[in-house]
Amino acid sequence: MDNHTDRLKYLRLLASQYPNVQAASSEIIHLQAILSLPKGTEHFMSDLHGEADAFVHILNNASGAVREKVDIVLRDSLPADERARLATLIYYPEEKLEELASAASNRSEWYRITLSRLIDICRLCASKYTRAKVGRALPPWNGDIINELLNKNNDIYNKREYFDTVIASIIETDRAEDFIISMCSLIKRLVVDHLHIVGDIFDRGPRADIIMDMLMEHHSVDIQWGNHDVLWMGAATGSRTCIATVLSNSITYNNLEMVETGYGISLRPLALFADETYRNSDVCCFLPKSEAAGESDALDRTRAARMHKAIAVIQFKLEGQTILRNPSFHMDDRLLLDKIDYANGTVALRSGIYPLRDCDFPTIDPANPYLLTPEEHELMAQLKNAFLRSEKLQRHIRFLYSKGGLYKCFNGNLLFHGCIPMDENGEFLKFSFGGQELSGKALMDWCETVAREGYYAREGTPERQFGKDFLWFLWCGRNSPSFGRDHIATFERRLIADESTWAEPKNPYYSYYNEDAVCVRILHEFGLEGEHCHIVNGHIPVKTKDGESPIKAGGRLIVIDGGFCRAYQPTTGIAGYTLVFDSWGIHITAHEPFPGRRNAIRDNKDILSTSMAFDRSENRIRIRETDNGLLIQQKIDDLKALLAAFRRGEIKEDNHGGE
Repeated sequence: MDNHTDRLKYLRLLASQYPNVQAASSEIIHLQAILSLPKGTEHFMSDLHGEADAFVHILNNASGAVREKVDIVLRDSLPADERARLATLIYYPEEKLEELASAASNRSEWYRITLSRLIDICRLCASKYTRAKVGRALPPWNGDIINELLNKNNDIYNKREYFDTVIASIIETDRAEDFIISMCSLIKRLVVDHLHIVGDIFDRGPRADIIMDMLMEHHSVDIQWGNHDVLWMGAATGSRTCIATVLSNSITYNNLEMVETGYGISLRPLALFADETYRNSDVCCFLPKSEAAGESDALDRTRAARMHKAIAVIQFKLEGQTILRNPSFHMDDRLLLDKIDYANGTVALRSGIYPLRDCDFPTIDPANPYLLTPEEHELMAQLKNAFLRSEKLQRHIRFLYSKGGLYKCFNGNLLFHGCIPMDENGEFLKFSFGGQELSGKALMDWCETVAREGYYAREGTPERQFGKDFLWFLWCGRNSPSFGRDHIATFERRLIADESTWAEPKNPYYSYYNEDAVCVRILHEFGLEGEHCHIVNGHIPVKTKDGESPIKAGGRLIVIDGGFCRAYQPTTGIAGYTLVFDSWGIHITAHEPFPGRRNAIRDNKDILSTSMAFDRSENRIRIRETDNGLLIQQKIDDLKALLAAFRRGEIKEDNHGGE
């Protein structure tokens, strides 16, 4: 079949949707008009690490974009403190509304004024979208009324009383608060057209599950998997190695609430095993981190330390089994349990022999150190079953798979969490997997495919087992794209006092990503060309307090991990970077530590932020210049070809709606 015949076949299919000249012409007019609209605002966040309160606030304020809209509309008519209260109302309408309404001398008048202000702000936010797109964002129960209010025109005399009557009726029927909440939600939805999460939702902070719930409710989001995310993805597949590591991390950061309360995974079997096995053991090396002295009583900390030691020993054993199963990982030097001299209490590393802080391991058989005891085997079977049966965890992980990947190209930007692995010469590092050499984009694509097989391949197949093991490799494997280091020094940090052994050398990528030519080569590898293309990177916190800039290679690469997680903030000096890409260009925002949800609501305390535009467009960016614009233009071209086919008589028009 020749190309003309294929094309005609496609156009006939298109004609089933647009059956005549009138229908095709109307759609062309509509689509061409869309191309002239300003591009929607993209919001980028990275390395959330379970900090749900800070995430919710930055999501609500869109890194200052919501307050900017409030100021544009009301700067000349409302003082700054009142604009701050209104912004807080938009961020937290359910919590803030009653406080503001009850403080007003005339509640009905406050409702009227507030609704009018919110309508004006919402009208500004909606002005860059078609009415159809705004209509899809409206709540079903009152969307028609809000749509009427958004199209209010004070210059139309005949409708002035109509609009006033609508608002008066809303107040009279006691629905003002419901409408205010709906308007606040609509403003936040319209301010940000698309949300990017550049990795590491999980670990360290208290409630990654709350963040995942909110992401699942978001109207448009994509996620680039971070190494902490793939670890939880591995745990959800039933990988015992990933499960043990997840629990070890959770105890380290005193963060079991999410495991037990968030995901309903009982740790009672681990607690019982730990109390029985390590009751008389030294557990001082395994005490969880605390934010303040006296946060937990001594008994709870000791019990947590026993649990930590129990699961850490199992973790080291299972990691060893995973490495032995997979010689292609090239991680034999991380087999450390067989390097321990149990009599002398030392371990032999590549760099020398070091004394261990703890050598009391009653479950380790020196002759076969990676073998689980029957009790450990039974414990892991119980924990595996709990992870597999956590409905909420499985739902969240399926969402990560459906909305996520290792990288994404979007509107000229390349997004990934970790790195594109490189060698010492700045060339793409080659990995040998499955009898083939992989590097650059081909490596990233292959890694993502295997990561999906770890979850979706049939249980019991070699593909499933290797996929589960590979998810652990992505978490901490040598130079893996989502980890980007030579090795993870969990064993050394836990058991060796000499801090020189704690180093985790970074992949050479993190030296070369300061060079413009290298970033251009990476972008080219992923099919991106042009001066306005960028790499958006997470994973390695920017040490702002030491003078480090998040902008690398003259603006070609932006690192937006600036310390969202509180555990990193003493190192970074700030509380994270976020990125906003609107129709005027790209702005990076540095955030101060979040004052807390209660302070934000009670005192109208926003996150103090400093925004900097570093890629400003001379002309406003239109939809025609975006990825979606290219798709729309392709459809326009197809519809024009259909029009031509109608006019040549190659395809007959249907002017009767198919009757």
